[in-house]
Amino acid sequence: MLKTGICVHFNSVDEMSKKFNDMLSEGFDNCQLISWVPALWTDENAAILKKMIDETGVTVSAFWCGWEGPCVWNFYEGHTTLGLVPPEYREMRIKNLCDGADFAAKLDVKDVVTHMGFIPENPNDPQFPLFCEAVRKVAEHLKKNGQNLLFETGQETPVTMLRCFETVGTDNLKVNLDTANVILYGKANPVDALDVFGKYVAGLHAKDGFYPVNGRELGTETRIGDGKVDFTALFRKLKELGYDSYVTIEREIDGEQQTEDIRYAKKYLENIINEVYGG
Repeated sequence: MLKTGICVHFNSVDEMSKKFNDMLSEGFDNCQLISWVPALWTDENAAILKKMIDETGVTVSAFWCGWEGPCVWNFYEGHTTLGLVPPEYREMRIKNLCDGADFAAKLDVKDVVTHMGFIPENPNDPQFPLFCEAVRKVAEHLKKNGQNLLFETGQETPVTMLRCFETVGTDNLKVNLDTANVILYGKANPVDALDVFGKYVAGLHAKDGFYPVNGRELGTETRIGDGKVDFTALFRKLKELGYDSYVTIEREIDGEQQTEDIRYAKKYLENIINEVYGG
């Protein structure tokens, strides 16, 4: 049976006990741990976090690994700032991802998630094989740890991601399907995208939103159930594919409204999951 969880941001070790307890009080026992601060990925912090995880009984389903340098989430600067695609940041970010994976391994977390950037659509683009070689370096490092490298969907079409997986050739590349991102970036419908890369899906960000309405900015994220994602069709197809893992709710706003929307999403999704998968 699928289990709903949430995203928990690791910005300081001091605040993590409260975050885990708050999460449990809302009825969630699993989370993706998100971190964009490599300075936090120390042995000392790993030991403290591991103790908290063991004591609370929380499951960290995946480590969402950020990277250093600029990041602009739009259709113009995004191409030159995001992920492993920009050549000037590539080596630094390879190290970031390997370091983050090593930190995750100390927490006994097997899945490492990240955004790879606007992967070139054209396989003849001279940057495409260089990008794939960078991915291979990271994937092989993770393989030594017994870990998977999950691409979070968004900036690339499903077939471009599939082509990258085929080119890199390691068996530990997987997909973290963000159900809204493929829509927000105007790249796909999440249900149809499963026809392309469904067998690789190993994680899920449950999120909702609308398609872009101009050529510069992403579409608008919404509360789950208010956007374009057909979650009933999505879970039906996931069940056909044999998906039986975590469903991590993500709502990228702040404050009390975020809490309310997450509570709503939990009920909304669990009703559908019970209907499709059986209670």
